Amino acid sequence: MSHPDYRLNLRPLGTPRGVSSVVGPHGIGASPNDKKLKNKSMRGKKKTVFETYMSREDVSEGLKRGTLIQGVLRINPKKFHEAFIPSPEGDRDIFIDGVVARNRALNGDLVVVELLPEEQWKVIKPESNDKETEAAYESDIPEEFCTRQLPSQSLKGYDGSPDVIIEAQFGDDDSEDGHGNAENVLADDVKKLSVCVQEKGEENTGSAVTKEESISTSQDTRVLAEKSLQKSAKVVYILEKKHPRAATGFLKLLADKNSELFRKYALFSPSDHRVPRIYVPLKDCPQDFVTRPKDYTNTLFICRIVDWKEDSNFALGQLAKSLGQAGEIEPETEGILTEYGVDFSDFSSEVLECLPQGLPWTIPPEEFNRRKDLRKDCIFTIDPSTARDLDDALSCKPLTDGNFEVGVHIADVSYFVPEGSELDKVAAERATSVYLVQKVVPMLPRLLCEELCSLNPMTDKLTFSVIWTLTPKGKILSEWFGRTIIHSCTKLSYEHAQSMIESPTKTIPAKELPPISPEHTNEEVHQAILNLHSIAKELRQQRFVEGALRLDQLKLAFTLDHETGLPQGCHIYEYRDSNKLVEEFMLLANMAVAHKLHHTFPERALLRRHPPPQSKMLQDLVEFCNQMGLPVDFSSAGALNKSLTETFGDDKYSLARKEVLTNMCSRPMQMALYFCSGVLQDPTLFRHYALNVPLYTHFTSPIRRFADILVHRLLAAALGYRELPDLDTDALQKQADHCNDRRMASKRVQELSTGLFFAILVKECGPLESEAMVMGVLSQAFDVLVLRYGVQKRIYCNALPLQSYHFQKVGKKPELTLIWEPEHEEQEPAHQVITIFGLVEVELRAEAAAPRYSAVLQRPGAKGPLGPEDKDPDLQD
Repeated sequence: MSHPDYRLNLRPLGTPRGVSSVVGPHGIGASPNDKKLKNKSMRGKKKTVFETYMSREDVSEGLKRGTLIQGVLRINPKKFHEAFIPSPEGDRDIFIDGVVARNRALNGDLVVVELLPEEQWKVIKPESNDKETEAAYESDIPEEFCTRQLPSQSLKGYDGSPDVIIEAQFGDDDSEDGHGNAENVLADDVKKLSVCVQEKGEENTGSAVTKEESISTSQDTRVLAEKSLQKSAKVVYILEKKHPRAATGFLKLLADKNSELFRKYALFSPSDHRVPRIYVPLKDCPQDFVTRPKDYTNTLFICRIVDWKEDSNFALGQLAKSLGQAGEIEPETEGILTEYGVDFSDFSSEVLECLPQGLPWTIPPEEFNRRKDLRKDCIFTIDPSTARDLDDALSCKPLTDGNFEVGVHIADVSYFVPEGSELDKVAAERATSVYLVQKVVPMLPRLLCEELCSLNPMTDKLTFSVIWTLTPKGKILSEWFGRTIIHSCTKLSYEHAQSMIESPTKTIPAKELPPISPEHTNEEVHQAILNLHSIAKELRQQRFVEGALRLDQLKLAFTLDHETGLPQGCHIYEYRDSNKLVEEFMLLANMAVAHKLHHTFPERALLRRHPPPQSKMLQDLVEFCNQMGLPVDFSSAGALNKSLTETFGDDKYSLARKEVLTNMCSRPMQMALYFCSGVLQDPTLFRHYALNVPLYTHFTSPIRRFADILVHRLLAAALGYRELPDLDTDALQKQADHCNDRRMASKRVQELSTGLFFAILVKECGPLESEAMVMGVLSQAFDVLVLRYGVQKRIYCNALPLQSYHFQKVGKKPELTLIWEPEHEEQEPAHQVITIFGLVEVELRAEAAAPRYSAVLQRPGAKGPLGPEDKDPDLQD
C-alpha cells in the first residue's frame, strides 16, 4: 500500500493530480451536480474538464484506418501525471501528459489514443540521460529469469511515495520455469541508467528539485534539431476498464466549510497517487467523522469509484468499508487485495457443492482401469518445508542399459474441476492463487488445494504424468504422456534434497529425514535424488549452451513471530542445487507438453510466449554499458547470459557489480504471456526469449494456475481421454488474456505484500545498516542497491547534512561530489564522490507515515566499507 508524502502535496484542494493549479473555474473541484459554486461568468455554461469519448463506431473505424492506437495504459507510480502506452512499432512508448489527456482512464485500462500534432510531442534532450520516457512496469520481469524460492518469503524495498525507486521481489512458489520461482519486479518507471539533467560540466549546488521536461511548441529550430521527440497522445476511448476502480486511502473534510459541497461530501484521498481524489457522500462516512475528523487521520478506508463525469476534476465514489489503522498488516493487506481486484471471499455453497461430499474420499475403482498404476514406484515430492499445495512429484528408475526412466507427475486437478461447473467458473475468474507473505489466497477450495489434489505422501493420488527414457546426459530416447495413479513415498523439503546431494556417499540418519513409506528405503530415495541431480546438471548446462538466459537477483526470506505475525528477521535466500533439480524437470515437462499440444491442435494450443526485450530500452542499456566500459553482449538471450556469468569475478565487489547490472538488465524485459496458437499467424512470435525455445506452456502447477488446468484438458483431448474443450480460438484467447491480467495483478499484490513486511521489519528492528552500490547518478540524487537486503532506493542530496554538492560528467560518466557539513567546528568538510558502481554505507530508517522507510547515506568514515574478503553474516546465511 503506498502512502503519499503529504508534506510535498502543495496543490490547492480541488486541483487534480497532474493538472496545473491555474485552471480557472476548474480549480475548485466542483461536484458534477453542484452548480452553485460556479462563478458568475460561468453561469449558463457547462464547464468541461475532459473531452467526450468518441463513439464506438468512430473508434473501430479509426483503429482500422490506423489513425487511432490502442494499448494498455501505464501510469508512472512516481510521477503520476505521466502515462504511457506501448508503441505499435515497438520503439519508444507513446507519452500521455497529465490527467486531462488521460481522460479518466486508470492504470491498466485498455485505452484508445489519438496522436497529438507533432509540435505538441514531448521533447527529449539528447544529452539528457534522464530517460524517463518509458512507462512504469510493475510486473514485467518474467519468471524464467529468476530463481526458485520459498512461497511468499522473499521481499524487497517497500515505499510507495512517488519520489522513491522501488525494487520489489517476491517468491510465490509459482514459476515461469514450472516450479516455484522468485520474481523480480521493478515497480519503477524505466529510469535513467547514467542520469543527468544538465549539459556537460554544468554544476548545480542547489536543493533537489525535479525538473520536468515540458512539451515545447515554440523553440529555436537550432535547439529542436539537437533534440528528439517522443510521440504524445490523448485518450479518446476506454475499451476495457481493467482497473478495479477501488482504492484504499484516507478521509478528509473539504477545505471550504461554507460551501454546499461541505454539507454533502467528504474527500477521499487515495494512497495510490495514480487514482483521482474522490468525493464520497457524508452519509457513507462514520457518524462522528464531521465532528471528530482527527480520530480518523490514520484510518484506512476502501472506496469504489462509481462515476467520473466530464465536468468534474474529481470522481464520485462510495465508501466500501473501514479497514483499520494504516501500517498494520491485516488492514494494509486487505487494502492491497481489494485495490487489485483479488477475490479473497469464502467460496460459495454452490462452489463447495461441486466438491466430493462423502469424506474421506477414495479413488473410484474404475479409475484404476483407466490409468497407469505407478503406486509401487519410488515417487516423491520436493517442496519448500512450509508448502501444503503439492503440485508435482518426481521419480527416477535406473534401467539395465544404463539409462533412466524419469517421471514428472502432476496433480490431476482437472478431474475434480468439471468443465462448466460453478467451481470451474470461480477458478477461471480467480485464475491464480495469490501468495502473500503471511498467507495464500487460493484459486481452489482448500479441500482440493491441500488434501484431495495435493500429492501428500503415503496416499493414493490421481496424476497426469510425463515419463521419459533419458540417457545419463539427459538426451530423450522416448516420451510418454498419460493419466496415472501414484503413491508418494515421502515429502522432502529442499533442505532434505540438498543434504542428499551434498552427501553422495554418506547415509543420512533417518531422524534427519521425513518419514518414508515402508515399501521404499532412505537409500533408494537418496540414490534417485543423486541420479536426478546428475541428469539435471546436464540438462541445465545444455540449456545455457543453447542460449537460455537467467537473471538471478538477491532475494530475502523472513521469519515471522508465531503469535503477533510480525516479521522478526530476514536473510538472503540461497538458490541451491535442489532447487535447480526440480526446475529442470518442470521445464522439460512444460516444453514436452507444449510440443504435444501444438502438434495435435495447431490452432487450439494454449501456449506461453516471451517477447524479446523492448528495443528502445535495450538501446539505452547498451549505451550505458558502453559509457561504463562494460563488455556486455546484448545480441541474444544467450549472449547476455554469457556476459553476465563470465564478465565478473568472485570477489565481493565484482559480485555486487553483477547484482547491479543484472538489475538493470531486467528493466527492458517484457512479460511472458499466455496465448492461443490460432491467434498468431507468425510462428516466430511463439518463441520464448528467456528460455530460447520455440514452444513453451504451463502444465506443472494446476493447483494454483488455471492456465495449467486448461492445458491439462487440452492434453487429455490430445491423448484421446476426452473431447476437445468447448472453447474456440477466440474464447481460448480471451481466457488467456484474463489469466495474463490476473497473473500480473497477483504479482503486483505479492510485491506489495513483501514490501509491506520489509517496511514493518525496518520499523520493528531498524535502523538497518548495509553496504550499498550506486546504480545511477542524477544531478541532485543517486540510486543505490542495498546489498544486504536487495532493495533499491533513491537518496536525495537535500536530505543530507551537506554544505553543497555539484554534478559533473567525467568523460561520459556522471558523478556527484558531496561536501559534508563538519560534525565539529575544528573539522574540515569531508568530500565524497558518488559514481556508478561505487560502494557507500547506508542506513534504512522507518518513517512516521507507516509503512514507509527511507535510505540515509552515512558519512564517509562513519563505518569502514567491507572489504572483498569480509564475511557478512546476513549474506552468508
